[in-house]
Amino acid sequence: MSTNTDTTTETATKKATETTSDTFFKLHQAATPLVLVNIWDPISALLAQQQGAKAVGTSSAALAWTLGYADGEQLPKDELLAAVRRLLRVCQVPLTVDIELGYSSEPQAVAQLVQQLAQLGVAGINLEDGAGTPELLCQKIAVCRALLAGQPLFINVRTDVFLRGLATSDEQAIAMCRQRFELYQAAGADGAFVPGLTSLTLAQELGEHIQLPLNLMGWPEKASLADLSRAKVQRISVGPAIFLASANATQQAIADYLQQPAPAAALNGSQLDRLCSGAAI
Repeated sequence: MSTNTDTTTETATKKATETTSDTFFKLHQAATPLVLVNIWDPISALLAQQQGAKAVGTSSAALAWTLGYADGEQLPKDELLAAVRRLLRVCQVPLTVDIELGYSSEPQAVAQLVQQLAQLGVAGINLEDGAGTPELLCQKIAVCRALLAGQPLFINVRTDVFLRGLATSDEQAIAMCRQRFELYQAAGADGAFVPGLTSLTLAQELGEHIQLPLNLMGWPEKASLADLSRAKVQRISVGPAIFLASANATQQAIADYLQQPAPAAALNGSQLDRLCSGAAI
């Protein structure tokens, strides 16, 4: 009896995941760019949905900080998976999860984590190249696709060309991004994420020369959705910005309650990393 029940539950979960993933894919093909709200816990997910978010995604930094860990894959995988389960319990819209470098330099290990997330019901993941080679990320993507065996999952690949200043000019940076995204698409990627790219002009230049939906971080140059659409941007996200706003509001409220002087400056990511690592800020 339990075997039949488990099978029925697994089948229902798979169908629900496929429906959610299909919705998430379609959001990247809509006429209006997807405004993805980055969340970190169930209440932030619920608030995002209440405000009309069509999809939500974890910020790796925000998720780590809220659980007391520094950013940069310091959050243990079992805690990551547990946090995702809690988010999925309240999510009525597609959820995508940032797994940074995939928690391993071994493509098979990365793929196993991705498979676990897909089985839980997430609609997508973020996977980045960081300081690694494009070839390594290609291997990770390809092994993920092989292990997923046709199960739909939106793989949004992030390149750090702009964020890390890997190029000496804007022209070289765009060329590097184009080259990398062509490789990543051939390996099985579905989206192109370029944090650090803030110019709509450069975004349009890149968007016109790649086939993957282009994802930027933040609203570049105070652009409107129409501006983003004209610039070939199909998704924007905010990383840990909303969490940082919440953390600063919390810090101020605590200072007020304790009748302490207002904080001298706003909290930033580096300070939270130090705080979560046991250091004073």
